[in-house]
Amino acid sequence: MKTVPVNVVTPDGPVYEAQVEMVSVKAQSGELGILPGHVPMVAPLEIGAVRLKKDGATELVAVSGGFIEVRQDNVTILAQAAETAEEIDLKRARAAKERAERRLNQSADQVDYHRAQIALRRAINRIDVSENKF
Repeated sequence: MKTVPVNVVTPDGPVYEAQVEMVSVKAQSGELGILPGHVPMVAPLEIGAVRLKKDGATELVAVSGGFIEVRQDNVTILAQAAETAEEIDLKRARAAKERAERRLNQSADQVDYHRAQIALRRAINRIDVSENKF
């Protein structure tokens, strides 16, 4: 089966590198599935899971936004933050979720509501990726 090299990179360095059969991401315009030979493109990403089909299995990487760049010969995901499912500290992710939920339950004048919502979405995404809920 044909494969395409995929790199997931953050400002801190590479997070994932492999030859994969398919890449699925949550772009701002909707779900995208990328196969080898896909037309070149660039798209902004939402907070979500990158699903990577490799050797018949699916590997997951949690990303907190960023961009996907598809070229004829490779796929690069530039993410603000990214973690493979194995790297996620589930206890820390659950604590972040609880903290964000507490902030959202406070009065509006005490909380940056938008920031708390983003923190909650990131925490839920990390938990879901860690628990393989995709």
